[in-house]
Amino acid sequence: MDAELARLRQRIDAIDDRILELASERARLAQAIGHLKNGSAYRPEREAQVVRRLLAANPGPLPAEAVERLYRELMSACRALEQPLSVAYLGPPGTFSEAATIKQFGHAVQTVPLASIDEVFRTLERDGVQFGVVPVENSTEGAVNRTLDLLLTSPLKICGEILLRVRQHLIRQVDGLEGLQVVYSHAQSLAQCHEWLNQNLPQATRIRVASNGEAARMAAEDPKAAAVAGEIAAERYGLKIVARDIEDEPNNTTRFLVLSQRDAAPSGQDKTSLALSTKNKPGTLLTLLTPFARNGISLTKLESRPMRNGLWEYVFFVDIEGHRLDDRVEATLTEVEPHTTLLKVLGSYPVATN
Repeated sequence: MDAELARLRQRIDAIDDRILELASERARLAQAIGHLKNGSAYRPEREAQVVRRLLAANPGPLPAEAVERLYRELMSACRALEQPLSVAYLGPPGTFSEAATIKQFGHAVQTVPLASIDEVFRTLERDGVQFGVVPVENSTEGAVNRTLDLLLTSPLKICGEILLRVRQHLIRQVDGLEGLQVVYSHAQSLAQCHEWLNQNLPQATRIRVASNGEAARMAAEDPKAAAVAGEIAAERYGLKIVARDIEDEPNNTTRFLVLSQRDAAPSGQDKTSLALSTKNKPGTLLTLLTPFARNGISLTKLESRPMRNGLWEYVFFVDIEGHRLDDRVEATLTEVEPHTTLLKVLGSYPVATN
């Protein structure tokens, strides 16, 4: 047994040497590409193509999630050799927004936590950072309206999307639930774990705070307190996970948008986000949507928001399959525009992997 174990470990060591050699070669090629091209080292369409190809070729036993995480980090490290990258997100550290940022960009970036969604937009608009990550909708709690409102007036473009499975954990200084008197968390997280908290901690006081990161910080200062937050918050504040996956809806997912000064080039599997408005008359929405159906373009989202400059007037946020530069999409938007009082392309970008 000892001899077989030693033989297997020797094979792993040899494979590790080959992996390091190939990773170094990849990094050198990335540096060479960086010298040839202009602009940002981050190309969302190219990275999406790399991840899709590798997931399709994955022979196992590593799950798709592990393969994507591995290569996102490799691309992040190689990208950092070309150009330092800064990414703003809705902070503070330890939030799901930080987790989404790391999922998309890897750890080899400079992350900039900011206090509000408005501040993320403002920082990007004044060239303070290169990219921003903001939440736009949750599968159980619905749209993040502030993000939608700012997209209407901002010159920024959507260049990517991130789907983050929201895993809520109960975290605190010590193991177990004994002596727990207070639970801190963001209001949405408390709502998402309402039934679990009712069953397991009916006597504990629930206190809403500005973010899950702030909840974890407060729990780290009080042995009688806990926070509902993600794993990244537990790691950052040195807390123990005393109960995992306590959310009431097991498929709870938050969608985030990646923002920049320009959107992405076509990747082959893309989405385009639009803001549309028209006169408030019977049948006008049908008139707007008919060209999409006639040209075989699927709508993946349709949501309305009141317009701030008009009483009982609405803007429709629409996501469609395809890139704005695709012939069918371009022709359809040309057909739709005369029937609108507003048509704004918010961005075209690669469809996120699940």
